[in-house]
Amino acid sequence: MAIRIVRLGSPREPGEGLRLGTVRRPPRGVPKAEFATRDYYDVWLPEVAPSEDLRKLGQGALTDQEWLVFARRYRAEMAQPEHARLLDLLAALSRQTDLAVGCYCEDEARCHRSVLRELLRERGADLR
Repeated sequence: MAIRIVRLGSPREPGEGLRLGTVRRPPRGVPKAEFATRDYYDVWLPEVAPSEDLRKLGQGALTDQEWLVFARRYRAEMAQPEHARLLDLLAALSRQTDLAVGCYCEDEARCHRSVLRELLRERGADLR
C-alpha cells in the first residue's frame, strides 16, 4: 500500500488506487462526468492545494529563491489544523490502501506536489 504522486491527466499505473486531485480548480473544458475516465481524478481535494494567491506565486517563481519562498508559505498553509489533519489522514491511509495525489503541472520540481511529497513523508506516509 502506498501513495503515488502523479501528474493529473497522465495515464494511470496498475494498482494506483483512488486518484485525488489536489488542485484549486477542475480541469478546463472537461465535463465533470469525465474527470475520472480521462485520468484526472476520482475525488477532488482542493483543501490540500495552495491557496489561489500562493498558487500564483508558485507558478510565477522563476528563481530558486522565489521557489523557496513559495515552498515555505505552502508549508505554513498546510500546518494549519484543518490542512494538517487531512495530511495526517492521507499518510495513515497510505499504510492501508493505494492512493494517488496530484496536480496538473508538467514539472514536479516546480509544483506544489513536490512539497506535498515531503509533507506526507514527514508524516510517515508510504510513498511509491
